[in-house]
Amino acid sequence: MSKFTHFYIIRIEFLGFRYHGWQKQMKLKTIQGMVDKTVEFIIGDSDFRTLGCGRTDARVSADDFVLELFLKEPIFLDAFLDLFNDNLPSDIRAKSVKETNAEFNIIQHAKTKEYHYYFSFGNKPHPFSAPLITDLGKALDIQTMMDFASIFKGMHNFRRFTADAKAEKSFIREILEIEISKSNRFSASTDPENTYVLKIKSKGFLRYQIRLIMGGLELLGKGKLTKVDLLDYLFNSEGEAMNNIVPGSGLLLHKVDFEEF
Repeated sequence: MSKFTHFYIIRIEFLGFRYHGWQKQMKLKTIQGMVDKTVEFIIGDSDFRTLGCGRTDARVSADDFVLELFLKEPIFLDAFLDLFNDNLPSDIRAKSVKETNAEFNIIQHAKTKEYHYYFSFGNKPHPFSAPLITDLGKALDIQTMMDFASIFKGMHNFRRFTADAKAEKSFIREILEIEISKSNRFSASTDPENTYVLKIKSKGFLRYQIRLIMGGLELLGKGKLTKVDLLDYLFNSEGEAMNNIVPGSGLLLHKVDFEEF
């Protein structure tokens, strides 16, 4: 039986540029490490545990990351949220906290995850855009990339679109939605003019899957892969893996939805 008796769902947003992902790691700065340090400061000596809705790669950001907080004693939700935000660093913000129960499973009950990958091309952008927008160089055939992104929609074997094939038991994943469109999210004078976003939604992703899909579309846009080549990567699962992985800093977890919560 669990030693914890009170369970809370916390939604946070963060800029991941200076972190090595969500998962706590020895001697590395992570989002979970910073969250745990802040919770410990607030509740003192009381035992607790945090569990995230999944891992994120180094430098990946989030509009909507969800974690569960396990406690032995109840908290006052509004007061905790205020204290939590007052003591978190400026690149992490808690949006909400709500109580759940012992039956809730933050991993198994996640229904869909939607990620956005922001990228630009053309003149070299201002350095201030680097934490959220990946510069893909001077020229891209963006229309071909936009038209061809839909080939990934549906149920496929993505063995060639993961960098950790030995750790996976199954490579079958279903892409529910995918598109590339012009982005109007960023409008500061330092943001690049030609900014686009790859939006992709699924029940679950393989490690590096989104960054490798984006990498394949980048090579298509630069003329380094043909449409036939990219189709082969998707439909011939026995070939060599895609080796063009785009930087993690352009990737953002946009939304996590749950079955019943």
